[in-house]
Amino acid sequence: MAAGSGPARRRRLAEIFRFALVGGVNTGTFFGCYLLLHPWMPYFAAYSLAFLLSMIGSFFLNTYFTYRTRPTWKKFALFPLTNVTNYLVQSVGLYALVTWAGMDDRIAPLVAAVVAIPFTYLISQRILVPRNAGQDPGASGPGSETDERQPSRLA
Repeated sequence: MAAGSGPARRRRLAEIFRFALVGGVNTGTFFGCYLLLHPWMPYFAAYSLAFLLSMIGSFFLNTYFTYRTRPTWKKFALFPLTNVTNYLVQSVGLYALVTWAGMDDRIAPLVAAVVAIPFTYLISQRILVPRNAGQDPGASGPGSETDERQPSRLA
């Protein structure tokens, strides 16, 4: 059997699929907030506030649903770091699309968000998933790092 196939590959594909679903919900939340805020403030301020609100929702959706791990205060504190790259990629993209490409400032955030997706997946996985999760099935159990991947009572 080739490396990367079988149950581990199916689990990874399911995780990527869940990440995509969360990303869709998160993008919708972000865009809805952005459109609600846009009439009341400059586009970049509306973008930044909508980004912050959707990031909080993204943290909980990704911990419970995507990676099936328990949220902790440490992860919550570190999660914004996972979004720094995302924010920078999206911000530069937004600015370039609006200022240099002349794109409508109501649509440009969606285009910039699509470009940032691969970066967000890799970084969020690094922060939210224990390093040895899924590597050694015999190491899971109470007290192990992989035990953290078990559904919590809130999931």
